[in-house]
Amino acid sequence: MDSIEPVSTTGLEGSPDLPMIGWREWVSLPDLGIAGVKAKIDTGARSSALHTHDYELYETPSGERRVKFHLHPIRRRRWLELECDAPVTATREVKDSGGHVEVRPFITTTVNLGGREWVIDLSLTNRESMRFRMLLGRSALGGQFRIDPSRSYLLGKSLAGAYPKRPS
Repeated sequence: MDSIEPVSTTGLEGSPDLPMIGWREWVSLPDLGIAGVKAKIDTGARSSALHTHDYELYETPSGERRVKFHLHPIRRRRWLELECDAPVTATREVKDSGGHVEVRPFITTTVNLGGREWVIDLSLTNRESMRFRMLLGRSALGGQFRIDPSRSYLLGKSLAGAYPKRPS
């Protein structure tokens, strides 16, 4: 059986300097208070997306455009809902994998993957029908990792433990 050669977003397939990640990983978004969410690593997608079942765009008295949104970070814990608020950095058209165009708000936030932190642009959209609450696209990955599409969660255990298992 042939082995699968890991893919790199930089084209440096054999570079030992880059950490290896799987096709899905746990990430946190500390600026938003999101301790953990499963992300699909998708080099086929240019931009990154975070699931929200609703959002509200608003403007502050000083004229800053912001977005307030809610999400269920753990798919099977629908009772667990987080409320987040962030400045809107852009509103752009995004084409999904089915070819449908949607206008989405974008925010800029810090992502943590395996102890590495960096700033990414993130669109907000309803991913209710998708398996993963977050999609980490190639622009966000920025050539920092090698990707093994045959493996999962190479940089750590589940971050679901950061949340309660049952409603209190």
